Amino acid sequence: MRPPVVAVMCSLAAVLASSCGTHVPTPRDLPAGTPFVSWVFMSGDRDNPDHDFVCQSEPRTDCVVEASRPDAQAFSDVHFYYHSAGGETKYAGTIDIGFFDGSAAARTAATNVVVRKGESMTNQSVTGIVTSKPGTYQVTFALTATIADAGTKQPIRQSVQVVVK
Repeated sequence: MRPPVVAVMCSLAAVLASSCGTHVPTPRDLPAGTPFVSWVFMSGDRDNPDHDFVCQSEPRTDCVVEASRPDAQAFSDVHFYYHSAGGETKYAGTIDIGFFDGSAAARTAATNVVVRKGESMTNQSVTGIVTSKPGTYQVTFALTATIADAGTKQPIRQSVQVVVK
């Protein structure tokens, strides 16, 4: 006797929600009203670039990903979380994902997101093919956070080292 399709789908959804839920990292000891970006890097294959956890911003862990091979491309899904600085907060600029394959333009994610007043954060995800060249690469943030209520701007410059092996 086969279980009802709805029961199977509900069970599958529960397993996926419990095992694949991404925890959003938040920094400790950050003064209120400070804009910040947290991140989680995942890796996998074409069908599921979110299969394996690689690293995150808080607590900071080493970032090591497998290189693409001629017989198997490696994919990565990078998740960026833009946090509120109290009022409406706009993040604009670029993030260069150095370990992605392709030209500098192909590796650059344009960012123009707004965290509305009353929201705690918003997110952006970028999926790409991991380079086939082992080495150490950088993910470089060149952003400006504008806090509308305060009328202030704050540059966000950060670099994350990623080892491709």
